[in-house]
Amino acid sequence: MDKAKLHELKAEASQLKPIINIGKSGVTDSVVEEIKKHLKTDHLIKIKMLKSSREEKDTAAIAEELSQATASKVIEIRGNNVVLYK
Repeated sequence: MDKAKLHELKAEASQLKPIINIGKSGVTDSVVEEIKKHLKTDHLIKIKMLKSSREEKDTAAIAEELSQATASKVIEIRGNNVVLYK
């Protein structure tokens, strides 16, 4: 992905509100299915990692796990939020 497209996606993502919260259960099958469903319609989504989800893994590790499970790309990790694009 070129820098211009990445910059454009980050700018678009800054306007988004998180549509999914990942809690203490972490990345479950139902969470992955919900993310896939949203990616199919929206292509760019923001996910919030609650503090309880980051006790065993950090945000970057969870983002990578989500990216692989949903065949999407991690566009940005900012604080507790992750932006995925498909």
